Amino acid sequence: MKENVGMTEFIAHCKITKNLSDKTICAYKQDIADYERYVEENGGNPMTYVSYMFDTHHKVSTIKRHLATLHQYFKYIYRNDKLANPMLQYEFHLKQEKVLPRTITVREVKKLLTTLYKIRDNAVTPFATFQITRDLAMIDLLCSTGMRIGEVAAMTLDDIDLRSRIVLIHGKGKKERLIYLSCNETVANIKNWLSLRGSMRPDHPFVFFNRHKGPISIHGIEDIFNKYKRLADINIHATPHYLRHTFATNLLANGSDLRSVQEILGHSNVSITERYTEVTTSRKIKVLKKFNYRNNLLN
Repeated sequence: MKENVGMTEFIAHCKITKNLSDKTICAYKQDIADYERYVEENGGNPMTYVSYMFDTHHKVSTIKRHLATLHQYFKYIYRNDKLANPMLQYEFHLKQEKVLPRTITVREVKKLLTTLYKIRDNAVTPFATFQITRDLAMIDLLCSTGMRIGEVAAMTLDDIDLRSRIVLIHGKGKKERLIYLSCNETVANIKNWLSLRGSMRPDHPFVFFNRHKGPISIHGIEDIFNKYKRLADINIHATPHYLRHTFATNLLANGSDLRSVQEILGHSNVSITERYTEVTTSRKIKVLKKFNYRNNLLN
């Protein structure tokens, strides 16, 4: 197997031709390295590797990602000798586990934002004002747009046009999309932060930054969210991604169509968006109350 050189060539090929994000490139490298380490230590082939991953309790989604990576890798390595491609010797039929998106309630979102507003109103020191003004704008943006935390961390000043209320989002796979800021309060919170940010004069264009004026990281956003979820006494298991799921679920529950939600969230496939229809309980209740034939069968 053409291992090290082959992987280097493959990664370079992906960077040039596939327009993949740095995160995806790193995942490709890791998946290939894991497979090659397994084969070197145990022998075997893609089928035995899949069996090993099942035995070590990897998620089906993780196994499918590894297989997709290996398929692309070997297709490139053996592009001139398809008969040598080990992936073509096996068929894999893996049933994806169905995991519903995790959300918090609208009431919990309200508690979260109310807590942030109370802390802002009671801030007295410059540092406390900096923290809460930034945190309120950032968390409100997550609530109001369904953005991923990585997308929020990557936002620059050039990506926001508050006059038109349009935000340019740099999504997965280097795909860009536009979103409209429909909430007046969200716009006001962002304006307040940008005004304060301007007075602090950081030496980079990123919208949000940490106490050292360096660009904020996704882990920094997670830590900030965890702080306020505890203060607001909402679902202890919630993560910032719950806000994205909650945003999407309520769009559908309130009557939005799947295609629009797909575009707003930046999903590559509408089947990903369809997961949210499984948790729009309020819409199901309305439909069943209005249309279930059994409701008035004996009246």
